Amino acid sequence: MNTKELIAAEIAKVVPELEQENIQNLLEIPKNADMGDLAFPDFSLAKVLRKAPQMIAADIAEKIDASNFEKVEAVGPYINIFLDKSKISADVLGQVIAQGSHYADQNIGNGRNIAFDMSSPNIAKPFSIGHLRSTVIADALANIVAKQGYKPVRINHLGDWGKQFGLLMVAYKKWGSKEAVEASPIDELLKLYVRINAEIETDPELDDEGRLWFKKLEDGDPEATELWQWFRDESLKEFNRTYKLLGVEFDSLAGEAFYNDKMDEGIKLLAEKGLL
Repeated sequence: MNTKELIAAEIAKVVPELEQENIQNLLEIPKNADMGDLAFPDFSLAKVLRKAPQMIAADIAEKIDASNFEKVEAVGPYINIFLDKSKISADVLGQVIAQGSHYADQNIGNGRNIAFDMSSPNIAKPFSIGHLRSTVIADALANIVAKQGYKPVRINHLGDWGKQFGLLMVAYKKWGSKEAVEASPIDELLKLYVRINAEIETDPELDDEGRLWFKKLEDGDPEATELWQWFRDESLKEFNRTYKLLGVEFDSLAGEAFYNDKMDEGIKLLAEKGLL
């Protein structure tokens, strides 16, 4: 029996005018913990019993069997119930020990999917506190819904496309070294990216070079594709060290680049529907 059922059953014994299910539905969690764990508002009984709600609350609090609770008290029109924490803790821990990893299992999800968009770091850039936050929160939620019978789908939508990769290719070809990147992928690629953006301030033609290299990448140029894939792979090695520490795995790592060969069809469909 859960705590709401227990409270509703005890109140029903002294308030036959209400069904136990109705009482359970009326139970509230007080705004302040000093006012108890659950509270029963008795406004619905005022017309039936033809008494002031405060008097009804005092009467119920006096008659209710409080042996299953830490304390029961009337405050205005509310009956505030303080649960017996030691008893509940013992009951819950007993269930956990008996049921083990199956504790709290339910099947309300019936195998339906719930997608979690989590982490989503940018290739060649540091893993930030924002990426960490969405990773751990979404993974915790995914574990919870799995216990409820849903199928969590963990999606890591990588930031792995855009002009910045063209700029990174230009920077690498001008100032980079394979050994330095492989030794510390994120740090070295970030240094190169920061440097070329600083250089663009005095040499705007570097920006045009970056656009050209990204256009090559979009067109499937072998050298551009090989460099991009290498930047991506080296970055993921670094990210995966963090994911391994967190014990997090993903069902999808299809980032922005995944949609590159699907753009033409999407634009064609929009054009056909007159939506451009």
